[in-house]
Amino acid sequence: MAHRWQSWNLPTTDQRTFRLVLEYDGTDFAGFQLQGQGERTVQGTLEAAIERLSGTVSRVHGAGRTDAGVHALGQVAHFESAWQVPGETLAAALNGVLPRDIVVRAARIAEPGFHARYSATARTYRYVILNRAAPSALLGRYALHVKKTLNVAAMQAAARHLVGTHDFAAFGRPSGRSKITVRQMRRVEVRTWRDCVLITVCGNAFLRQMVRAFVGTLLTVGNGALSPDDVTTIRESRDRVLCPLVAPAQGLCLVRVEYDGTRHRWGELLTGEGTEDS
Repeated sequence: MAHRWQSWNLPTTDQRTFRLVLEYDGTDFAGFQLQGQGERTVQGTLEAAIERLSGTVSRVHGAGRTDAGVHALGQVAHFESAWQVPGETLAAALNGVLPRDIVVRAARIAEPGFHARYSATARTYRYVILNRAAPSALLGRYALHVKKTLNVAAMQAAARHLVGTHDFAAFGRPSGRSKITVRQMRRVEVRTWRDCVLITVCGNAFLRQMVRAFVGTLLTVGNGALSPDDVTTIRESRDRVLCPLVAPAQGLCLVRVEYDGTRHRWGELLTGEGTEDS
């Protein structure tokens, strides 16, 4: 029996841009971006699925180049193709061949000129810390376990020093050829949810490992090894050596990407919030 998608592979030269919203468990991926041969990545897995269904090779671009072990609830990606699959059936088609740890939550034909990375105006990441004596059998892949009770008030005070437009060279390095380390952080928030501490960071763009460096710094404040005002000293130094170690990857999740103020809203899992934006 012929596969249902074979009727979509009609000869055409009409290129279209397909826009995807992705959810994935990053534990067993070497990050979003293509790596060396044999490395399992989100980008490579998606491109293989698209080629299997469409019969043509397409390059997938993501809004955020998440590192190895980092998860996503609202990653946005796009690819260009002459594939004639209807936009409303694309998600189901891809989910039929993708592995269980990556899901296309939504898909559609994008407007001309759309680019998942360069059209994005903001990205929101959330880091989950399980702050209790006992670890969790269920959250171990998605949260950092910290036994010692953290000083959340001090972490909240420290987080305020990370909001605004600053040179964040102390917290990360630019990717590619760019040497610019100035970024705008719209929101850096620390709050509790059940027995977790959630750190939410929203900015226009990020340096490599910047959010995890933020979290590592805030954890050091929460443990009492730094004062909230020390965060300003680290930031103003622009010295990567002065920043505490980056937090482990498993607690970090890309939860939202914005395009001209348009947000993707997801549910409570890993976000600590309901269907409304916090």
